[in-house]
Amino acid sequence: MEEENKKNEQNIDLLLEEKLKPIIQQATSKVLGMAVPKLTEDISAKLTKSPLLDFPIDTSLKFKLAKKRFKKAYLEKMLEFHLGNITEVAREADTDRRSIHRLILELRINVGKIKDELVRPYDLKVSALSHAIEDVLDKYKSVLHPLKLEEMYRNVGKISEDLVKALPEKKLSLKEAEEEFEREYIRKALLEHAGNITHTAKKIGLRFETLHRKMKTLGLGMH
Repeated sequence: MEEENKKNEQNIDLLLEEKLKPIIQQATSKVLGMAVPKLTEDISAKLTKSPLLDFPIDTSLKFKLAKKRFKKAYLEKMLEFHLGNITEVAREADTDRRSIHRLILELRINVGKIKDELVRPYDLKVSALSHAIEDVLDKYKSVLHPLKLEEMYRNVGKISEDLVKALPEKKLSLKEAEEEFEREYIRKALLEHAGNITHTAKKIGLRFETLHRKMKTLGLGMH
């Protein structure tokens, strides 16, 4: 199973290289009047992440609370993408319906509200990609000419629609999502404390041994 997942990831990366980068480069070059390879790379890197992981990492929150909030955001997005269908959510999350129901209650997710405010999954994907691209553009405010940047923002919706048609479906189980969150949260916390595991553990509310073990499991280097 692990080997198959790695193969799927490689196929997705190949598709990204062959189909998405040219779309991004063509769109940005048309608006800016020139190619900006770094901008293309940054947008591509941002879009390799599943929309289900497009969630801010807040290390001012203790690890357990931050993870709980992430799980809630993940399940809410899953319910949105699957039109409130719990069976479909359980299938993609690679868990059983009972566990999903338990988490919905535990995390106080309002499924009724989600169903009342349903948006087509296609529109959700376009919106998610648009937000991702805008996040990257925000970092180029001091680099690109204001008028060119403004034109880029105006074209984000069209670029996102073109990308949705070419973007492969990237499945993400609950376990994979949790692992990715833990990896990004701990990596960020370590950077904020100069790699000091003792200080980091104290700040995020974990025992030193627990953090050390998680770092090893998640493939994070020891300092």
